[in-house]
Amino acid sequence: MKIENIENIEEKSLLLKVKNKDRQAFINAYDLYVDQLYRFIYFKVGNSEDAKDLTSAVFLRTWTYLLENKIINEKTLTALLYKIARNLIIDHYRKTNQHNNISLDNGISDKNLIDEKQDLIKQSENTFDLIMVETKLLELKDEYREAIVLHFINELSIKEMAEILDKPEGNIRVLIHRALKAIRQLTINN
Repeated sequence: MKIENIENIEEKSLLLKVKNKDRQAFINAYDLYVDQLYRFIYFKVGNSEDAKDLTSAVFLRTWTYLLENKIINEKTLTALLYKIARNLIIDHYRKTNQHNNISLDNGISDKNLIDEKQDLIKQSENTFDLIMVETKLLELKDEYREAIVLHFINELSIKEMAEILDKPEGNIRVLIHRALKAIRQLTINN
C-alpha cells in the first residue's frame, strides 16, 4: 500500500474520531496541524499576533462545529481546517479592513515558518528559499500566494489543495504553474 494511501486512511480515521467528539483525537489534530496552519495564516495576514489569534480561532471554531454537529460532508480534516482558516481570514479582513501587507521586518523568526521535523540540510535550503519567496509573495495576487504557501511551504498535495479550495485538481495544477511563472517573472524583472 502506498504511503499516500496510508496517510489518507490515517487522516480519515482522525477526522472520524474528531467528528465523534474524541478530545484526545482533537488534541492530536491540533498538534499535527497547528504549525502548518499558522504558516498559512501568517502568509495571508502578515502579522504574527494576528496569525496566532486566528490559528487558535480555527481550532476553537472547529471544536464548536463538532459540538453543534455542523461537520457533515468533509472528506479530510486538513480540508476542514483550511476551509475554516480561509473563512476566518476573510472575516479578519472584513473586520480590520486590511489589505495583504506582509511586513518582513516584524520580529518573526524563520523558525516559526519552517517545519522543524525536516532534516537540517533541507531546513537551511528552505530558509534560503523562504527568504527569496517571502520577498516576492508580497507582489503576487492573493490566489497565487495562497497556492505557493499551501503547496510549497505547507507541502500539501494537489488533491488536498483541491479539497481546500473547492476546485478541480487540474485547476490547482494550473494555479500553481501560474503562481510559479509569476514569481519567476518578478525575479527576472528585479
